[in-house]
Amino acid sequence: MEVALVSAATGALKPVLGKLATLLGDEYKRFKGVHREIKSLSSELAAMEAFLLKISEEEDPDIQDKVWMNEIRELSYDMEDSIDDFMQSVDDGDTKPDGFLEKMKNSLGKLGKMKARRRIGNEIHDLKKQIIEVAERNERYKQAREAFSKAKNTTIDSRALAIFKHASELVGIDEPKAEVIKLLTKGASTQEKMKLVSIVGSGGMGKTTLANQVYQDLKGEFEYRAFLSVSRNPDMMNIMRTIFSEVSGQRYADTEAGSLQQLISKINDFLVDKRYFIVVDDIWDVGTWHVINLAFPVTSAGSIIITTTRINDVAESCRSTPFSGDIYCIRPLDMVHSSKLFYTRLFNSEENCPSYLKIVSEHILKKCARLPLAIIAISGLLANTERSEGQWKQVEGSIGRAHERNPNLEGMMKILSLSYFDLPAHLKSCLLCLSIFPEDSIIKKKVLINKWIAERLIHTEGGYSTTYEFGKRCFNELINRSLIQPVEAGKYDSVKSCRLHDTILDFIILKSTEENFVTLVGVPSLTIGTKRKVRRLSLQARKQEELIVPTGLVLSHVRSLDVFGESVKIPSMDKFRHLRFLDFKDCKQLENDHLENIGKLFQLRYLNLGGADNVSKLPEQLGSLWCLEILDVSRTSICELPPSIVNLKRLVHLLITTEAILPCGISKLQTLEKLSLVSVYSQSFNVLREFEKLQSLKVLTLDLEDYYNSTDRVNAENESKQTIIAASLKNLGNLLSLTVLNGPEFVRESLCPIPLSLQKLKVVRSSIPHVPNWMGSLVNLQDICLELVRTEQKDFYILGGLPILRCLILRIRASESMNIQLTEEPRVTRVIVCGEVGFPCLKKFVYDSRYAGMNFTFAAGAMPMLKAQFRVSCNPAVISEVHHCISEIERFIFFCHGGVYCSLQSNYPFKLPRFVCDSFLLNVKTEHLLCSPKTRT
Repeated sequence: MEVALVSAATGALKPVLGKLATLLGDEYKRFKGVHREIKSLSSELAAMEAFLLKISEEEDPDIQDKVWMNEIRELSYDMEDSIDDFMQSVDDGDTKPDGFLEKMKNSLGKLGKMKARRRIGNEIHDLKKQIIEVAERNERYKQAREAFSKAKNTTIDSRALAIFKHASELVGIDEPKAEVIKLLTKGASTQEKMKLVSIVGSGGMGKTTLANQVYQDLKGEFEYRAFLSVSRNPDMMNIMRTIFSEVSGQRYADTEAGSLQQLISKINDFLVDKRYFIVVDDIWDVGTWHVINLAFPVTSAGSIIITTTRINDVAESCRSTPFSGDIYCIRPLDMVHSSKLFYTRLFNSEENCPSYLKIVSEHILKKCARLPLAIIAISGLLANTERSEGQWKQVEGSIGRAHERNPNLEGMMKILSLSYFDLPAHLKSCLLCLSIFPEDSIIKKKVLINKWIAERLIHTEGGYSTTYEFGKRCFNELINRSLIQPVEAGKYDSVKSCRLHDTILDFIILKSTEENFVTLVGVPSLTIGTKRKVRRLSLQARKQEELIVPTGLVLSHVRSLDVFGESVKIPSMDKFRHLRFLDFKDCKQLENDHLENIGKLFQLRYLNLGGADNVSKLPEQLGSLWCLEILDVSRTSICELPPSIVNLKRLVHLLITTEAILPCGISKLQTLEKLSLVSVYSQSFNVLREFEKLQSLKVLTLDLEDYYNSTDRVNAENESKQTIIAASLKNLGNLLSLTVLNGPEFVRESLCPIPLSLQKLKVVRSSIPHVPNWMGSLVNLQDICLELVRTEQKDFYILGGLPILRCLILRIRASESMNIQLTEEPRVTRVIVCGEVGFPCLKKFVYDSRYAGMNFTFAAGAMPMLKAQFRVSCNPAVISEVHHCISEIERFIFFCHGGVYCSLQSNYPFKLPRFVCDSFLLNVKTEHLLCSPKTRT
């Protein structure tokens, strides 16, 4: 069944409607007295949900509408909590009790459930009454404000003002302007070929200003020209009439046409064989561009078009067929120009800045992160602030928090609002969810997506096999729209983590607070109201300051709790009955007693205790968390999991410490997809035999280190356990990823056969003499990381035969080689990699032979898809050689450990944009890096 979504726009209305439908089902048919009330309430809520979705798309809704929206959202959360409580109280497994005491308890339980049934009837009636009251009150005041409404002042779009800026007032525009003009005039003469440049970047970067400056410089060369802004909700007929009016010189009133298609044809016919210059500013979607570009004939030699957008996909669409143009990614100002813009607006020059304001000014500048609009807005705020260090420090600490109160910052907020309101409802919620993280946090993609899933902000949509896969699309979409910044790159152009620009963080904090989506405690200069219900709580402690949750906050309806910092005082878990998401990662102050009441969190789906190393025991009541999907107790002091954990029938991910012992019955976890890190020799024989029944398992990490014993008897026992776990692995038909630590014999001898479904194999701290023959049968393998004593030609034949291998990492860890002196010469094996060897899909190759000699020759046709990364680490004891014919490599890394001379030789010209060298190459002279003459770097 599709999971109903919680969202910033509609609160918990979708889940409430789903659960009300469940109450109307056969399972709850005994509640006949409330069926009519439930149907009536459902109809009312469905209408409200539709209206909320519609009004949430407005950039500036009426203040009374905002109040009404908040009331409905808050009521929806309370309704869901009430229904959850009811379902929990009547949910029995229809088990037949044994014995007198058990029967008595069952009878008393039934009496309690009768009370619960009466209670739900009363609550449904009360909820319906509240909903009707809210709707009637809104209608009364709506009529009143319509009767006495006054025209509102319209805010001037700061992009419109940018068009009228004189070039002398602009800072840092000359270099990007010259770069765009060069793109428009490079190559073939502009008299011979049409040119297009799409300028892309986040809001407030100066795209409109840059496009206008290029337009002003070049428009004199074109008789037919136009500059128009599209915006988020374009009126296509109005846009086309504007284009026709500007290029033809006709009055706007004279440009009427029968239809949009007729008008497009008129423009196209008029511009055929004419040189024209068109700037299309602020395009928000691909579909809009596909309509607009129909008006521009591609055959008009010497014509140029500039587009601007915040969205990468739109920029790609603009530059593609039929125009085949370029993309210009606009950059933030450099520090010199950022300082000039800031100090000129405040003091006419940096030299005029008082010395006592110098340091705080630099701090404020850093917060603006070289974003032109942020610098302009903040300097406007400071211009109306007393010139004292104390006052400016207050501004520094509250940048963003004052946006809604200060008219000087309205322009920046307007720019960011445009990006926000263009998002679909689920992406708005995903973005606001990021407001829980402290400033300058590096946010892991996995953590973020799992949070979205646990809070039901996203669910699986058509075309995606899992909710997590859809979550990756949402994450990429936020990057694509320049709302989050990629930080750490993974394999195959993926992004593993992100961060938020401070200005965007401030904006989403403002929106989250306004809609009571998130409550932040511990954030400087952010005031939180008391006596309010908290929905999501983020506790952020600074160093050496104990942070205590304010007593006035109502915590009984909190859905998400995130704790950042070791000085947060951990609140009692019995206050958080409706919690879905709980993150105590790296909380060193967390201890066993803080988890005493965790069994009461019957809605908990995500529990992260990773890094809480003072936690040594999980309570037995953990097994009552029937909704739990992710449990992370890695890097804790937990040595044994409670037997009740086998009752977690919805558990998908289980991450444990190396020392942790799993209980018998682990095979009951039939939804388990990821299990890490399992110490094989610490487990019982029965537990290891159960592994083969975990048929949903996709990711498994095993450790075969014996941390406690080394006797002959134990060694024999360990061999038996190896045999059992190997037999279990053979039956895991859905296994996609396997990591083995400290198990060379296991990898060499026991892993054959292994499920053919395997896509990733990683072997760590387990050197084997050669690549096992059985590895050649893994036709679905895409990623391999191996440790070998040495490499020989045969190893590359086996690995090269894998048809879809994309990433290969080989580390040479020969024990005899690791102990050699720098003056000794180890054995050097020559390996030839050619087209016959294979590697048809390989995109990343890492070869680390720092402890052994190596001599590689890469012949023509070898590794034809290798573009992402080619990395070689060589041994300092020998002069190793790499002969290569690999073309189109984007990133070539050549390490020489120890700073000795090494030779990189090419017997074939190839494209090599740059060398990437680390500190090991500091002492390597450039004349010893020999490339072909055409590619010397």
